[in-house]
Amino acid sequence: MEETVIVAHKIFKAFGEGETEIQALRNVDLGIKRGDFAAIVGPSGSGKTTLLNILCGLDNVSSGEIKVSGRSLQEMSGSELAQFRREHIGLVFQAYNLIPVLTVLENIEYVMLLQHVPAADRKERVHTFLAELGLEGKENKFPAELSGGQQQRVAIARAMVSKPDIILADEPTANLDSETGGQLLEMMRKFNEELKMTFVFSTHDPQIMERAKRLITLTDGRIVSDELK
Repeated sequence: MEETVIVAHKIFKAFGEGETEIQALRNVDLGIKRGDFAAIVGPSGSGKTTLLNILCGLDNVSSGEIKVSGRSLQEMSGSELAQFRREHIGLVFQAYNLIPVLTVLENIEYVMLLQHVPAADRKERVHTFLAELGLEGKENKFPAELSGGQQQRVAIARAMVSKPDIILADEPTANLDSETGGQLLEMMRKFNEELKMTFVFSTHDPQIMERAKRLITLTDGRIVSDELK
């Protein structure tokens, strides 16, 4: 039986108070198993990004509990959460979030530096990912010197290079052309199948929905279907 790496129990999330309160998530129960390649889908405003942010502790729940790799996120301090994310979760954002004063190589190896991975291992892993992503020769470029597609590839390499248990990706192909997006998704699927890396996407992209092994549909903050393909 596959290990459940994320457990969300009765997750409720509201923004604002009283008449201005917006209920973003309503009593969501969700389990993500090791090796899942799952897409959270649904209309804009359905709660996809909020759920993804809660699953990694970037946003707090109003009520309910999140456990990741057996640890309750609600019981961790801010510094404990940051360290836990570094060790267990890779994050890919629609806005890239690259560090502008660092080169491609430095951006990709940044998390491994925080993890105290030896220099030789860092170099080997970075160059492997650069080759996988078609970024050879870009090691010393800065983010501003790259196209949007290249920046997203660097962001994905940074998230995956430390080999985390889980990758959470918020609309990772939104700023990419269909060919580049397809290439990145095939690379992600390869890591999913070969390394049992767990992927959870929030997306509107048909390419991700087609490749996903599991579709979780949110409507008005509730899971209305959860289907294995």
